[in-house]
Amino acid sequence: MEMELMNSKFFNVGLLIVATLVVAKLISALIMPKSGKRLPPVIKAWPPVIGGLLQFLKGPIIMLRKEYPKLGSVFTLNLVNKNITFLIGPEVSAHFFKASESDLSQQEVYRFNVPTFGPGVVFDVDYSIRQEQFRFFTEALRASKLKGYVDQMVVEAQDYFSKWGESGEVDLKYELEHLIILTASRCLLGREVRDKLFDDVSALFHDLDNGMLPISVLFPYLPIPAHRRRDKARKKLAHIFANIINSRKDSGKSENDMLQCFIESKYKDGRPTTEGEVTGLLIAALFAGQHTSSITSTWTGAYLLRYKQYLADVVKEQETIMKKHGDHIDHDVLSEMEVLHRCIKEALRLHPPLIMLLRQSHSDFSVTSQEGKEYDIPSGHIVATSPAFANRLPHIYKNPDDFDPERFAPGRDEDKAAGQFSYISFGGGRHGCLGEPFAYLQIKAIWSHLLRNFEFELVSPFPEIDWNAMVVGVKGKVMVRYKRRKLAA
Repeated sequence: MEMELMNSKFFNVGLLIVATLVVAKLISALIMPKSGKRLPPVIKAWPPVIGGLLQFLKGPIIMLRKEYPKLGSVFTLNLVNKNITFLIGPEVSAHFFKASESDLSQQEVYRFNVPTFGPGVVFDVDYSIRQEQFRFFTEALRASKLKGYVDQMVVEAQDYFSKWGESGEVDLKYELEHLIILTASRCLLGREVRDKLFDDVSALFHDLDNGMLPISVLFPYLPIPAHRRRDKARKKLAHIFANIINSRKDSGKSENDMLQCFIESKYKDGRPTTEGEVTGLLIAALFAGQHTSSITSTWTGAYLLRYKQYLADVVKEQETIMKKHGDHIDHDVLSEMEVLHRCIKEALRLHPPLIMLLRQSHSDFSVTSQEGKEYDIPSGHIVATSPAFANRLPHIYKNPDDFDPERFAPGRDEDKAAGQFSYISFGGGRHGCLGEPFAYLQIKAIWSHLLRNFEFELVSPFPEIDWNAMVVGVKGKVMVRYKRRKLAA
């Protein structure tokens, strides 16, 4: 009974919020003077005022597929009290990726992450502090550090797959998810977590992950069970990492992991990072990398097993590299795997885990669309682009829905032919993904081991896309049949 009353209360509050926004929108439309600006076309939605919201909730990619052919590369969606202007394609995306934070900012649109990452980090601080914290990430991911991380990735892959039998069937998606969280724990969170606290920390991260729901974007502090579990897990993680940080400082021991880098980081004024900041930065790093790597490694495997010619190409590359280096794998050896790199990149083109990128506009700006039309984008609009849609534009990519890794080969370079922002799976410009090199190395370390030691066959149907997830990945299981074999150099 109490739960029913609580649900009824939330429902009534929700109705009141929507009603208030609708009335405000109608009043604004009546009293605001008409603008003389060359505004982008607006998506026509029914019913008025909330029609755009309903269309958006059905799925942004479905909406883009419907509206892009009609409206072109620049158009606006009215979301009750917000205007979202989409910039689709490299011809109109330069300002989105290059604009300063004072013109187009991330902070307002991504503040829903604050309860998960915690106070005092990333989107809970002003831009100058956030820039310094991103510098900490850059230092933790520089080439000298990555070389040490690769050694740990290789060991984790060897240990994990040594537990498989001579043959069998597994859910590739499940296996890769588990291996990547183990690898991330060792490289990012530290030896103490990987060796002693993995199960506890993994369960807490699971609660954090499940506390990131679509409704969290609009109401991140809504007192629902998933948010309460998220907040409880966040407090426990803070306590665990505080103990690890203090233990390392007291013992004077130093480890080769991201945790150690954050402990030793200092701001420009000489101030060291706090325990809370270190915990928040680690959580942000794991959230940024874990899903992307597990999703992309799964799609890469699924496509290789579906298209035997590309599987043969990556196996042949492994044979060539083994003739040169034997069984040894390190950072430099992984960097030679260009065919495998192109396969991973193509899987990411077709299936970027983040399907929407958003900014808040703080100043007017103008763009010229692919069709040659000039538009003025007003201050106050949310500006958006979609890697999932833009990466499949037919005027950039030949047969854009096909898996064709050779489109990135020298001489074709389809991702560069139409301009700098033709390929945006990792974003670009000022806010390009800092973890891109780490992700490629991690996925290469896993798949080079699998290609050298196993034969695979896809048993289940080719997987579908899970559009309902916050980070869009693979829907359902990806069952494969494996058999051990040693690849000869």
